[in-house]
Amino acid sequence: MSAVLNDLLAWLYLVFIERFDGWVALGFVAQAMFMMRFVVQWIASERVGRSIVPVAFWFFSVAGGGLLLVYAIQAGDPVFIAGQGLGLVIYFRNLWLIFREKRKDPNI
Repeated sequence: MSAVLNDLLAWLYLVFIERFDGWVALGFVAQAMFMMRFVVQWIASERVGRSIVPVAFWFFSVAGGGLLLVYAIQAGDPVFIAGQGLGLVIYFRNLWLIFREKRKDPNI
């Protein structure tokens, strides 16, 4: 094997095997939840033949964003913390607007 391939394999082993712990597992779960919002949105849009954003999108956004924020805080990444923190404000605001609208018109 070439030295480059050996270096790549060593790096992959370090990152995905040696460093794997509960925090990394949480990060993967959080990322999977965050990704599910796009799956939900895609399926809902395909069903009606136009782009829509279902309420489940925002719930997955809150769940995934919240877990990713916890992971980012543990990792001490200020860029990731700021990004996820701001995202959570937006996700909660969208849910608030949806529920406020539903209270005004329960047929929505």
